[in-house]
Amino acid sequence: MMRFDIDDFVQRCRDAVEQSDSHTAVREIVAEAAADPASIIKALGEPKASGINQIFRSDTLTILNIAWPPFMTIHPHNHNMWAVIGVYSGCEDNIFWRRRGPVIEAAGAKSLRTGDAAPLGRDIIHTVTNPIGRISSALQIYGGDFFAAPRSEWDPETLREQPFDIARTNKSFRDAAARFGEGG
Repeated sequence: MMRFDIDDFVQRCRDAVEQSDSHTAVREIVAEAAADPASIIKALGEPKASGINQIFRSDTLTILNIAWPPFMTIHPHNHNMWAVIGVYSGCEDNIFWRRRGPVIEAAGAKSLRTGDAAPLGRDIIHTVTNPIGRISSALQIYGGDFFAAPRSEWDPETLREQPFDIARTNKSFRDAAARFGEGG
């Protein structure tokens, strides 16, 4: 297995998206990287602080390094683009939702552990939880501009759709990190 190199990883993902607007080729690249989590940690550093860290962003591709605070759950949301998640430290639990009239209902779940790589379709609605008492980290690749795309989130109590609020999401990360002594 080759040593993980972030510049090479970004270029390979860019090339894959250029050839096809599909998550299939990107998933293979992410799976290869996630299969050697120690190499990712060596290249990016041990996850010590929670947050959403941008590695690359364009109109057709966004690559993030997301460090989930312990026990954090992010409200149901969509991306309106495909995604590929590659967990390299810890784990994340996903609940998948489907629309049912004006609300959503649970439709399935999937746990991702260190070394797992999983695609998410363009229309997926999901909730993400870090179920363990330490930071969990994943490379997350999106087939578009993650920060500019119009998206939705669902109120966790009423399960009703509303516009996605990135400031609220960032606050959720800060609050969860502060609860576990990161200082936000």
